[in-house]
Amino acid sequence: MKATAEAAPNIAFIKYWGARDLAAGVPLNPSLSMTLDRCRARTTVEELAGAADDRVELAGADGGLAAAGDEFAAGVRRHLTALRAWAGSDRRFRVATRNNFPTGAGIASSAAGFAALATAFVAAVGRRAEAAELSRLARASGSGSAARSVLGGFVRWPAAGGDDEAPAEQLAPAEHWPLCDLIVVVDSGEKAVSSREGHRRAPTSPYFERRQAALVERLRQAEQAVAARDLERLGPVLEEEAVDLHLIAMSSRPPIFYWRPESLTVIEAVRDLRRRGLGVWFTMDAGPNVHVLCEPRDEPEAAAAFESLRPAVERVVRDRVGAGPVLLEEALF
Repeated sequence: MKATAEAAPNIAFIKYWGARDLAAGVPLNPSLSMTLDRCRARTTVEELAGAADDRVELAGADGGLAAAGDEFAAGVRRHLTALRAWAGSDRRFRVATRNNFPTGAGIASSAAGFAALATAFVAAVGRRAEAAELSRLARASGSGSAARSVLGGFVRWPAAGGDDEAPAEQLAPAEHWPLCDLIVVVDSGEKAVSSREGHRRAPTSPYFERRQAALVERLRQAEQAVAARDLERLGPVLEEEAVDLHLIAMSSRPPIFYWRPESLTVIEAVRDLRRRGLGVWFTMDAGPNVHVLCEPRDEPEAAAAFESLRPAVERVVRDRVGAGPVLLEEALF
C-alpha cells in the first residue's frame, strides 16, 4: 500500500483563467497545453494503519522530511478526501512530496504535484485508472491544470465535444513535435497572489468577456499549429494569450501584478532574438517567469542569450515536451 509517482508541470498555450466552479476546477473555457519533462514533482503515498488523520510532509534537497505548512497540508488533505471517495476507502495516508523546480512561482507546481498525488494514490490502493479517469481525479484537487498534467505531449482540456466537466485529452504525443521550453526564471519566490485567487478575480476585469469571445478562434489556430508543427503560426497566438492573461490580471478588482521589470527585460530579449533570425516565442502563466518556446536547433543559442541577462535572470531551466507521469521504485520515505 505504498507507491511513488513523478509528474511534470505543463505550460498552457491557451490559458485556463476563470472558473465556472473554482472548488471543483471547472473552467470557463477550453485550454491547450504542453506537458513538460525535466521539471518534476515526486510524491510518495503510503497507507497509515490505524491513523486518525493524514500526514503530509515536504522533502528537502537533502532528502530530509519536514511537516508541511498548514495551507499546503490542507490542500493535500482535501484532495485525499476526494480520492478516498473514488476508491471507497476510509484509510488515512502519509504523503511526502518534492519538486525539483520553483514552487508557487507560476510554473504550474500545483498541476505537477496533484497529478503526481493522484497517480501515486491510485497505485497505492491497488487500483487502475484510464487516462480520462486519472484526469478527473487530478482535477478533484481543485487545480484544474492538474487535469492536463496526467497526460503527456499536447493536451486539450476539457476534451473536444465534452462539457465543462469532461476530462482532458491528448491531441498529440510528445514525439509528435520535440518542442523546447526555456523557463527563464526571474523570481523563484512564491507569488503574493495565488492562481486560485486570480481565477476568482478574473471575471471582474472589463476585458474578461472580450477574451472569452476571442478564444474560439484562438484555440482553433493553436490546435492547427500543433497538428502542423508550425511554430511560426503558433508563436503569435502564444504571445497574444500571455498578454491577455496578464491584462486581465492587472485590470481585475483589485488588480494583480505578476510581471516584474525583469519579465519585460526577457520579453524584449525574445523579440531581439527573433529579429536576429531565431524562432523563439514567449508565453507566461500566472507569475513573473517567462517560458520561451523554440525548436531544438535554436535552443543552445537562445539559452545562452538568456543566461547572459544575469542578474535580471536567476537561472534558465532547459525543459522540453514530456511523456507524462511515471511510477517509480525509489520512494521519498
